[in-house]
Amino acid sequence: MGGVPNFLAMTGNHKDKSITRRRALAVTGGTVAAGGLAVAGYQAAFADTAATATDAATASASASESSGCMTLMSSVTEGPYYLDGALVRKDITEGKSGVPLTLRLTVVDATDGCTPVKGAAVEIWHCDAWGYYSGYTTANPGGSAPAESEDGSTANDKTYLRGYQVAGANGVVKFETIFPGWYTPRTCHIHLKVHTGGQKEDGTYEGGKVNYTGQLFFDDEIAEEIFTLEPYSKHSGSYTTLDNDMVYDGGGASSGLLTLKAVHKKAPSKGYKGFLTVGIDPDAENTGAGSGGGGGTPPSDAPTGTPPSDAPSSSSASSSS
Repeated sequence: MGGVPNFLAMTGNHKDKSITRRRALAVTGGTVAAGGLAVAGYQAAFADTAATATDAATASASASESSGCMTLMSSVTEGPYYLDGALVRKDITEGKSGVPLTLRLTVVDATDGCTPVKGAAVEIWHCDAWGYYSGYTTANPGGSAPAESEDGSTANDKTYLRGYQVAGANGVVKFETIFPGWYTPRTCHIHLKVHTGGQKEDGTYEGGKVNYTGQLFFDDEIAEEIFTLEPYSKHSGSYTTLDNDMVYDGGGASSGLLTLKAVHKKAPSKGYKGFLTVGIDPDAENTGAGSGGGGGTPPSDAPTGTPPSDAPSSSSASSSS
């Protein structure tokens, strides 16, 4: 896939949507790519990710379990579902149900012997079990799916499944989320950006630059097994496999394919742990201009209008980190 020569790789669950001021970075003809891993979100707790012994062990495991360390990963499309202003928080679920997923990502400098990038801000965002993105809940995920809210309402001021974490000295960030669902025409994926040079402010991450924009992907067999479970099974239709995805290029870990480990081998509903080492160039900046990779065809009912004015603040979210 084309793109700015940056670093990680791709995974994307998005159909392209229309944009508002808050969404301007997300869509430019539906094929915008920014340079870095992004963790988007608005509500939730302000949480530090100080390095711990567990993080150090995870960093080592991530580096050995993925082949991404020794190569820069190529940036891909940001897709149409990005929202700026995500809060720094570890748990991004906001009550969304699904198979638990713990993500452990290690950001390294691929231009300097894969040394950890301390202070790298990783931003992620992804759809829920039925293929809906917070902020874009009127977008049809394809196939047959329940309404985004079980009471039939749609609220585009929600901020679930979006967030930032800032790496400690070992370059590790961790997120608690759920296994993403799917939407037409994309395979199961998580979006991410890697930022450097900024700082935490008012519960979010400000300033600096985006070094990499990519997507994280999941093994087809694992994804398809999970999609037979509740609540995923309520979304029926044709699931796009990795081989048929418009963004994933078959490069394995260097293209964003996660290493997955089941919490309980005989009970997938208990959850998974996902690992990946993300190789970036901290001096590079990805502006999104001219980057490659498609994000999907915009749905006919894409949301329009101004962004919500009542998104939860960092203070109201701090109790849910």
